[in-house]
Amino acid sequence: MKFFSQSFLYDDPWSIVSLAFFLRYPNPYAAHVISCDVIDRHQTESGSLLTTRLILKRGALPRWAPQGIISRAESWVIEESEVDPFGKFVRCRTKNLDHVKVMQVEETQLFEQNEDGRTVQTTEAYITSKFGWGMTKRIESHGLARFKAHVQRSRQGVSLILDLIRQARLQPMALGSYITHLHSERSFTSTDTPTSSHSSDNTGHAPEEYFSPTTENTWLDKIWGSR
Repeated sequence: MKFFSQSFLYDDPWSIVSLAFFLRYPNPYAAHVISCDVIDRHQTESGSLLTTRLILKRGALPRWAPQGIISRAESWVIEESEVDPFGKFVRCRTKNLDHVKVMQVEETQLFEQNEDGRTVQTTEAYITSKFGWGMTKRIESHGLARFKAHVQRSRQGVSLILDLIRQARLQPMALGSYITHLHSERSFTSTDTPTSSHSSDNTGHAPEEYFSPTTENTWLDKIWGSR
């Protein structure tokens, strides 16, 4: 088992960062995300909002992985979150539902507002493989390296959405219309996703074009028009 923990400080208030977190798909740093659907949402008696989402992601195997180790490159991920508007925190837990014997990643994210009005994000994850055959440690090490890269891209994606929310406040477009327009671009982010189940290098990291500045600028132009 491998363990990962990291904290990050956003200058924005908790309410804005929480909104950006739930609107983070689609974005050019998450081209591997195919779909994201709410399957349950309800409010507790204490006022917290509980949401369950089902996310379909496309992965890539390293070159050293045996052929046929998994049946398909896609994997379903379940995300369970709690938003407490009174305690000003968001707690989110995710884990993959497929390929769990090869590798399971259980991630917890916590967003809290600190004393000066900024937002602290704490991310923790456990990466576990039960594959055996002398490959368990190698698979877990690969999963940890992939997860570290994912955390960086995820944070860039949230920061991008934060920037779009700030811009939306300056635009004549209402926020509701902005969100609808944002999510209508989902098909654009999927076009750059490779179909191969093996990565192009031995590190397993996503190719650079997934999150290049050019991709981001093109994506922003599609949201706001030519700037």
